[in-house]
Amino acid sequence: MSKRLAEVAKKVGVSEATVSRVLNEKPGVSEPTRQAVLTALDVLGYERPSKLRGERARLVGLVLPELQNPIFPAFAEVLSTALAQRGFTPVLCTQTDAGVSEADYVDLLLQQQVSGIVFVGGLYAQEDAPHEHYGRLAERRLPTVLVNASIKGLGFPCVSCDDTVAVEQAMGHLLSLGHTRIGILIGPPDHVPSQRKLAAARAVAAKAGVALDAEQIAHSLYSLEGAQASAMRLLEAGVSGILCASDPMALGAIRAAKRAGLGVPKDVSVVGFDDSALMNLIDPPLTTVRQPIEPMSRMVIELLVNQIAGKGLSHDELLFEPELVVRGSTGPVPTPR
Repeated sequence: MSKRLAEVAKKVGVSEATVSRVLNEKPGVSEPTRQAVLTALDVLGYERPSKLRGERARLVGLVLPELQNPIFPAFAEVLSTALAQRGFTPVLCTQTDAGVSEADYVDLLLQQQVSGIVFVGGLYAQEDAPHEHYGRLAERRLPTVLVNASIKGLGFPCVSCDDTVAVEQAMGHLLSLGHTRIGILIGPPDHVPSQRKLAAARAVAAKAGVALDAEQIAHSLYSLEGAQASAMRLLEAGVSGILCASDPMALGAIRAAKRAGLGVPKDVSVVGFDDSALMNLIDPPLTTVRQPIEPMSRMVIELLVNQIAGKGLSHDELLFEPELVVRGSTGPVPTPR
């Protein structure tokens, strides 16, 4: 406490006694000095006493990796609505090419004295990514919830779509159509949801008695362009169906097929993941596995609000079952020529 008083006093240029009067809401301090002391607390990374947070304590950070993938705006919309219904104001944070990182946003949100943070699709799901900023949140015991799988040891509650069920549904669909040589197009090797999808695909293939060789597995960035290049390698390996880890990746696979002179689903079937906006309007409409965004989001906010209220909760990962949505991008395995 004395160290904090000294640092804040030095930062503002006032006595430690003045800082103490502000923190304890004692009279005898001008409003400009009071605000300067509170700002210094924010800048130095100290938490304001709860009684001094005011409305700022009703802020909740929503940290997303991007907005180009439609699944992230979809989550943001539902989460924001659920927060507003609980009396909280969402602060939307998306990483940019200009270099605003997830760690930068954590620092900014801590300065704003947010009540909690929700991460959707963040670095917590990548084993080789930096995780120091999560440690700062844990040290401060700031209410935090993660969406869709995290690495072990972070200690935050997590709400996820069940990747195993998703792959079982998608591969089961392709197998039922006669496809026995199926390609798996997933994210980077250190990405936990991708690891889960690959493990599930291997299990399904083994149970069905079909091969899943190394050449049938391709890793890619979560982008249309990266997926297109990776899907081309799968097509060269002779797959007749491709299971993708996101809808934009599936669009990349469809583009690769068309560039190779193949018809979808005449020559190759493609399955996405998420059921993002407008996937039923592309040509052909995309068969995909739908994430249950609304129930997942409601659970995320329930967990967050319970933490803010100081209620105990389990830190086990909560899994939600997805739904296969069959459209026009999948069809029977092509007849050998």
